[in-house]
Amino acid sequence: MIVALHSVLHEGAEEQYDRDHQRIPADLEASFARLGIHEWSIWRSGRNLFHLVDCDDWLGATKALEDDPANLAWQAHIGRHVAYFVGEEGGAAGQVLPHVYSLRAQRSADGAAD
Repeated sequence: MIVALHSVLHEGAEEQYDRDHQRIPADLEASFARLGIHEWSIWRSGRNLFHLVDCDDWLGATKALEDDPANLAWQAHIGRHVAYFVGEEGGAAGQVLPHVYSLRAQRSADGAAD
């Protein structure tokens, strides 16, 4: 499954957030692999972050990460930069952006090659 998320940085945290994401800790990467998170890409526009996550089960993975030592350490570190996730009041499910359109899906439905 592909999950899209939107979060917002605190003002002035952009450069440090980018530096901190040059490489995530190996133990967090291992936790992601164990929990079926295959890819996590982040794009930034100003203070706005757009995440695209390819995972087996988003709700299951986020639930498991709540008590994961590697994730807790990472959140304590990186969380100082993040003001909030859009929809966070609804928990992990509320953070997921609804999928609206895919050119690839349209082409596939029309029988066109990628």
